[in-house]
Amino acid sequence: MATVIVYAADLSTPSIVPVDRRVMRFGAAKDNDIQLPGGGASDHHAHILYEGKQFTLATTDGSSQTVVNGKRRKSHKLADGDVIQIGEHIVRFVLYDQGLTPGTTGSGNEETDGGFFRAYRRFSEALLDSYAVPALLETMLDELIELTSADRAFLMMLEDGGAKVRVARNIDQSSLESADVTVSDTIVQRVLESGEALILADALSHADFKTSRSVVDLKLCSVMCVPLKARGSTLGLFYLGNDNAINHFGPALLEVVGVFASTAALILADALQREELAAHVQELEEQVGDRRFGEIIGACDQMRDIFKKVSRVAPSHLPVLIEGETGSGKELVAKAVHERSNRAKGPFIVINCGAIPENLLESELFGHVRGAFTGAVATHQGRFQAANGGTLFLDEIGEMPLALQVKILRAVEAMTVTKVGDTRAEKVDVRFVAATNRSLSAEVEAGRFRQDLYYRLNVIPLSLPPLRERGDDILLIANYFLKRYGQELAGRTVTLSSEAVRALNRWSWPGNIRELDNRIKKAVVFSDSGVIRPEDLDLGESALEPVLPLADARDIWQRDYINRTLALNDGNRTKTARLLDVDPRTIFRHLERERDEG
Repeated sequence: MATVIVYAADLSTPSIVPVDRRVMRFGAAKDNDIQLPGGGASDHHAHILYEGKQFTLATTDGSSQTVVNGKRRKSHKLADGDVIQIGEHIVRFVLYDQGLTPGTTGSGNEETDGGFFRAYRRFSEALLDSYAVPALLETMLDELIELTSADRAFLMMLEDGGAKVRVARNIDQSSLESADVTVSDTIVQRVLESGEALILADALSHADFKTSRSVVDLKLCSVMCVPLKARGSTLGLFYLGNDNAINHFGPALLEVVGVFASTAALILADALQREELAAHVQELEEQVGDRRFGEIIGACDQMRDIFKKVSRVAPSHLPVLIEGETGSGKELVAKAVHERSNRAKGPFIVINCGAIPENLLESELFGHVRGAFTGAVATHQGRFQAANGGTLFLDEIGEMPLALQVKILRAVEAMTVTKVGDTRAEKVDVRFVAATNRSLSAEVEAGRFRQDLYYRLNVIPLSLPPLRERGDDILLIANYFLKRYGQELAGRTVTLSSEAVRALNRWSWPGNIRELDNRIKKAVVFSDSGVIRPEDLDLGESALEPVLPLADARDIWQRDYINRTLALNDGNRTKTARLLDVDPRTIFRHLERERDEG
């Protein structure tokens, strides 16, 4: 039966309570299953829900804060050994019966249990206030030494196929030099192979270890060795030693150290991941310098091709048409064209043709004279005049009304504009760069865009790929935003977890770079630990498209491809079959399946 061990804030004797009901409530009020008076717990703070063989902890009061294994949580699926902090109260969840009975403590020693509570609370508070992992681990070892009266404590990590000392502390709270020579390789190897904690009352007299060279040379007495496990793997171990007394460590202390070990393992897993990601971020930052083109970041083949074309066409005066999905960086490409031209010292003027009402767009583009219309109290220069000697960027040109397209065509051809309400034409010297998220050729065929203007603007076409087709550029750009917003919005370094990296690569990015920018900003602000999780990006598993078996993915692609080909041929099944080089019956069967599924 699952149980909870409750260490109250008043340091009273800990109690063990079986989780024998579907909902177990915690809080300061008397109607809770477990009352936690004072110590920062709200009246109805949290509850444990048992459902479908799963125990889930959730906060009941929306304003309450619950910490599980050192991390703030609103909801958490509990695992054996999880440590819950509710205000100044500590609750340890035990999934499996360990022979404990309700009303007894883990050690039977009130002083030891109170010491454990105080030590764990100090460590938890340090964890919440800082992410300086080395200092935290030193603090943890100091607390373990004080609690267990060990002479020394070591944190060992699995590296390069063996256990290496990562942190070593002495009883005087100082770091040990050459710490690895004071550890018994034989004992460490036994714990790593078995995966179980080990207590030696007198190592020199133990039948399995008394002949060990390392035990004899070090004259070991009492030793406790506890593995650090996280997410199904062993990361390393705690090694505690006392060379002056036998029978120093017992089962009660082992339980206490086990609680520390379960929390430490989770911290270490995150720390190792953080170090690995930080190294990767540094590598990416070095790459960004080599993979930037003005303000554009990219290294995929499609973007390299864009960079080459921009470099070739920028020095000319030819108009450029940039096509790409919304948020894919069209304005940045337009800026790159301007900055690499001989007009770089001139103005770069932007007008969004889809954001200005139709009745005001002509005045914005060409200007107006005083009295030209109601409200025109003064003569106003238009964007064409403002861009004289520089570049005019016509964003979302596909949104421009047909009536105004005629006047734009005249301005592009003659390089002259006439203000609204005026009769005099003005000469302008402007380089035109236009952009659209539509297919202008399709708009021409549909009669929504003038063909002559299309050919005037589409002298140099540039087609920007959507973010989902840019491969490693997604992570490259994400880390650029993280570095920028980490300091700007959070005042610290922020990294991506490996789960977040996978989520970024799986998401389809309908909003492209603009969407990535917004998600990173939000994640930086709401991340508690400085390590971005998929949930911080709103890219949890439920939001992502499932990875399909290859056969299913092939079927979906084939169905969509047949449908697109049918549409190109106005539904003509025979012509579609001929183009696809298949038997016409294949198309008939496809249409029957579509009809049945529809």
